[in-house]
Amino acid sequence: MEYTKNDCIRDTKEHIAQVREFMLIFAQGLIQRALVHDHSKLQSPELEIFTKYTPKLKNSTYGSDEYKTFLKEMQVALKHHYENNSHHPEHYKKYVCNGCFIEYKEHLNTCSCGYSHFQEEPDIKQMDLLDIVEMICDWKAATMRHADGDIEKSIDINQKRFKYSSDLAEIFHNTVKLFN
Repeated sequence: MEYTKNDCIRDTKEHIAQVREFMLIFAQGLIQRALVHDHSKLQSPELEIFTKYTPKLKNSTYGSDEYKTFLKEMQVALKHHYENNSHHPEHYKKYVCNGCFIEYKEHLNTCSCGYSHFQEEPDIKQMDLLDIVEMICDWKAATMRHADGDIEKSIDINQKRFKYSSDLAEIFHNTVKLFN
């Protein structure tokens, strides 16, 4: 049987409908996330700690020693926040053996190399695209709260902090052009 122009049109329309369906599922996921973004900041213990530190963070430079000190002081709130918000790389964890530097998704008692000390690190590689989109939007909005915020610099700082590829950094740089 010959594949006709009408067959091609039918198959193409079916493909278009499937892509539309998947994109709408993704869009619905983004809309849901937009509606509930950072609601945990309105609850204890986050509310009390963010009330104290938001003005301090506004006047600090992202990534500076002062900024890092504030983050250490906010650990109770941040731990709660990261546990409840998957758009942060800290929501996901990996464990790196301090002996051979192999990465694991779970903490082990002993690595195959025999070492038993592991470093817990955020794992951006476990995130999905919904997490990533919400994260880059969050980063952009966060830079707007800092007196000297700069999303381009934040992307570069976060590349070192979260150990993501140059390709992903470039995708972030391309994406933030949408916000101008």
